[in-house]
Amino acid sequence: MNCRSACVTRETSETAIRIELSVDGTGISAVNTGIRMFDHFLIQIARHGVFDLTVTACGDDQHHTVEDVAICLGRAFNQALGDRKGITRMSHAVVPMDEALCTVAIDMSGRGGAYVTAPFSSSMIGDLESDMVRHFLTTFALEAKATLHVRVEYGINDHHKAEGLFKALARALDYACANDSRRAGDIPSSKGLLEH
Repeated sequence: MNCRSACVTRETSETAIRIELSVDGTGISAVNTGIRMFDHFLIQIARHGVFDLTVTACGDDQHHTVEDVAICLGRAFNQALGDRKGITRMSHAVVPMDEALCTVAIDMSGRGGAYVTAPFSSSMIGDLESDMVRHFLTTFALEAKATLHVRVEYGINDHHKAEGLFKALARALDYACANDSRRAGDIPSSKGLLEH
């Protein structure tokens, strides 16, 4: 098996980000963005996707930090998967989080796009602005060059809804990125090419 990993850095006048990703990991993580709830959600991606993930980030405000982490994490997945030979490519996950139910479907198609239906009742989830969940998912999908459909089916508690989404994203990513032994290194497209 190839070592499917990437290290992505981004330094601007607003942020400094470094992400290390191993797609074929064990679920370990070290995450520090300065936003505790965001850290908590990113850890879910590593734990439930069984990826190894290190994130260090500092930024001048929350929007810039979340956006640039999403850019770097998306790029890390895109780089780690390379030409995407042999991957399952498409997957979905339905995750319950107490009273909330969340659905994520993903296609590592080489075409970035996100379709997010995730209403929150309050402006903050802990120390994270609620709209940053949508913004993270949209930016991540564009940079990962993945088509992403995300939906909170129902729920009451905003923390549960957001955490359910990150867990569902993790499970869907895990399956979509998994090597399919039946493909034997073939690109999973009738075109014979997935842009990356």
